Amino acid sequence: MIEYRILQADEICRELFGHFIRHQIVTKCWRKENGKWIIKDDPFVDDWTEKDYQTLITCLKTTIHTNGFVYAAFYDKKLKGFVSVESEIFGNEQRYCDLSCIHVSEEMRNKGIGRTLFLAAKEWAKQKGAKKLYISAHSAIESQAFYKSMGCVEAEVHNQKHVEAEPYDCQLECSL
Repeated sequence: MIEYRILQADEICRELFGHFIRHQIVTKCWRKENGKWIIKDDPFVDDWTEKDYQTLITCLKTTIHTNGFVYAAFYDKKLKGFVSVESEIFGNEQRYCDLSCIHVSEEMRNKGIGRTLFLAAKEWAKQKGAKKLYISAHSAIESQAFYKSMGCVEAEVHNQKHVEAEPYDCQLECSL
């Protein structure tokens, strides 16, 4: 059985991710060319380095310390998925909350964990007064299929911070 709960800053450490497998084999990605979205071959393996884990730990703790939301899924007391949403609301009329990350361990994908985490993020953002989630999302076709299944579309307003940091990510929004 999968247990879902809010994470506290003091429990976020490298050991928390000891049974978490980020690994994703990517073959095709969405790319915007001449104003149109197309699928392109772009094979690579997405996996986290130790430096990536340390950056993630810092970011998740910062999210909590700034009154954001970090929610996790555990199977057999081991972390198997998590989502984070930043507390700041931006985008004027759009009233976005930034879904800063959502990940499910490789062996637990396609079991509804991502959906449950995403829905919890939407509910939290709605309670904070946001109208939409903003997602700077991996462009892999599998990742984009997930977001589309959750009702996400291309964002009306792009957050330049995300566009500059990850130019190949897709900038999405999801109404709450």
